[in-house]
Amino acid sequence: MFCYQCEQTYRSDEAAGCAGAKGMCGKDATTADLQDILLYVCEGVGQYLHRARQLGATDIDADRFILFAFFTTLTNVNFNAAKFVELIQQASQIRDRAKALYEDAARAAGKSPELLSGPAAFTPADNMAGLLTQASEAAVRKDAAILGEDAVGARALILYGLKGVCAYAHHARVLGEERDAIYATVEHALDMLAREERDVATLLDEALALGRANFLAMEALDAANTGAFGAPTPTSVRVTPIKGKAILVSGHDLKDLHAILEATKDKGINVYTHGEMLPAHSYPKLKAYPHLAGNYGGAWQEQQKEFAEFPGPIVMTSNCLIEPQPRYRGRIFTAGPVGWAGVRHIADENFAVVAQAAQALPGFTEDAPEQTITIGFGREAVLGVADKVIDAVKSGAIRHFFLVGGCDGAAPGRNYYSDFADEAPKDTVILTLGCGKYRFNKHDFGTIDGLPRLLDMGQCNDAYSALVVATKLAEAFGVGVNELPLSLIVSWFEQKAAAVLLTLLALGVRNVRIGPTLPAFLTPALVAVLVEKFGVQPVGDAKSDIAASLARAA
Repeated sequence: MFCYQCEQTYRSDEAAGCAGAKGMCGKDATTADLQDILLYVCEGVGQYLHRARQLGATDIDADRFILFAFFTTLTNVNFNAAKFVELIQQASQIRDRAKALYEDAARAAGKSPELLSGPAAFTPADNMAGLLTQASEAAVRKDAAILGEDAVGARALILYGLKGVCAYAHHARVLGEERDAIYATVEHALDMLAREERDVATLLDEALALGRANFLAMEALDAANTGAFGAPTPTSVRVTPIKGKAILVSGHDLKDLHAILEATKDKGINVYTHGEMLPAHSYPKLKAYPHLAGNYGGAWQEQQKEFAEFPGPIVMTSNCLIEPQPRYRGRIFTAGPVGWAGVRHIADENFAVVAQAAQALPGFTEDAPEQTITIGFGREAVLGVADKVIDAVKSGAIRHFFLVGGCDGAAPGRNYYSDFADEAPKDTVILTLGCGKYRFNKHDFGTIDGLPRLLDMGQCNDAYSALVVATKLAEAFGVGVNELPLSLIVSWFEQKAAAVLLTLLALGVRNVRIGPTLPAFLTPALVAVLVEKFGVQPVGDAKSDIAASLARAA
């Protein structure tokens, strides 16, 4: 195996990347190699779909499969090797169908179909042993000696950004929101990867196109979530448990949470959110369920301790799974793209078995002292008080806004983000989103003219909401987004964050600070381009970065 797609990848003075029997995330070499093959076959699907689309022919089921397949390969999503053997066979069949679609469309247009090579012509073995002998043909760095390190790094940026786009688009799709332009961009990116493009400028242009597609994907997901469950509103959420039977729901999928709330309605079972599911409490149709009792625990990297202590079943609805420990392995369930060998998977959205498990387990035996936090400052909530915000800026009561958010993780250096939030001057406002906020979302930041200094805007995908707010405020002040008194301090971990970064760059947002480390797949030359063209900077010392941000704004 070789993998360097996430922030926790192995690093040494000589090299970066997980290349042993098991990656830092817990993914074993077999699963990693099978994931590479799955993506390689999907590139072949994209080769045919891209050409068919140019001739007016499309296959939306094939596009949907690509979204799901890519999602399963994100960090901390699916670790079940057998599942990837199954998905590879599905991908091969879909590729054959895409080939026929393209060739029929070409002939109908009076053209001779191209004879494609590379992933389009790759024949995967029909069993795991055979597939593993083919892994080198699909490895992410297989042609590094020919393409060069900068091209390999730029191609990795596309590949990993593509994973993020597919994940967001899949979340939106399951709630009925799809955008044909996203599918077209995904197909184009797959075709570019398949033909082994090596011009770095061309590859970076493709990465920015993915960033624009990701903005559409986040917009679609926002429309899906608000259309299904209402617009988020400021909400006080209990973060300590209450007596009674209990279910814990983690991940990102609000549709699965809704199904669990329906399955447990009037059964005397309390449902708690965990990790990136926290924002669910701010959606009117979800918080209307009285047994949505609160949030339990923090960010994903604490789950082995928190899940072990939770006295009920746990459902992991999307990414951020790490190896289930013996103390709770028998009471954790997976759903959607998530999987772990030996863990029960719910494929049909029927969560009755989870409710049954909750009834059989003890639950919490007493109430804990009540503690709450306030969430739900989505774009409608913030723009609803935009006049107060604008007046506070004009009067000098608010000097600056810091967006401090993104993914959390276990690697050293992430205390930077809590230090940054705590050190931010009292006349500044902190916007936050993603699970990185767990490092400081229980701190008391006070208010400015009645406005909370800490505004929790939601999940990582709610970067869309933050961008809408920034755009509207820029319009109100008659300036561009980069002229606002706003600095973005972003923590990244996996591929959704890579897609969000590409979106920021594609929209022309400059001077983003990113950390705690820069992606290992970016070569020094690529980093230099991002610094020169977009002002991207690695995080440093919190106090110094605050001072530099305020100085730039002045």
